[in-house]
Amino acid sequence: MPLLPTLSTFFIVLSAVLVAIGWILIAKNKRAAHKKVMVAGAISALTFFIIYVSRTIFVGNTSFGGPDEIKIYYTVFLIFHIILATVGAVFGIITLTLAFKRKIPKHRKVGPVTSIIWFSTAITGVAVYLLLYIIYDGGTTTSMIKAILGT
Repeated sequence: MPLLPTLSTFFIVLSAVLVAIGWILIAKNKRAAHKKVMVAGAISALTFFIIYVSRTIFVGNTSFGGPDEIKIYYTVFLIFHIILATVGAVFGIITLTLAFKRKIPKHRKVGPVTSIIWFSTAITGVAVYLLLYIIYDGGTTTSMIKAILGT
């Protein structure tokens, strides 16, 4: 198991678990605990993002190493995951901003949608990780910097 992809996957799963706990806490009207757990979930998601971007820039991304006949399905799934993750991140920022600005009625409307998107992102992210590193051997890894500089 490669260290950085495993670590980043851990943080995205942790963020989803924390969001689920936060959802339970707010349902029990435990606002202060909800806020702390949701901020911890956001920090976990940010930690994932920092690891992911750092790895992409300095190490590179691993291509799919599974059978050619399913590569197209993996690619479509990966594109879906990337779009979902991007939408989830934008919704997450909006949801946190609404909460910190004390626009609670809007936060209450957007928060559950954000959570569902985030759970879906975490699940599809784990599936990508499993397909790239566990179920199949990863393909080649190319550094973004090497690709840009042509070295």
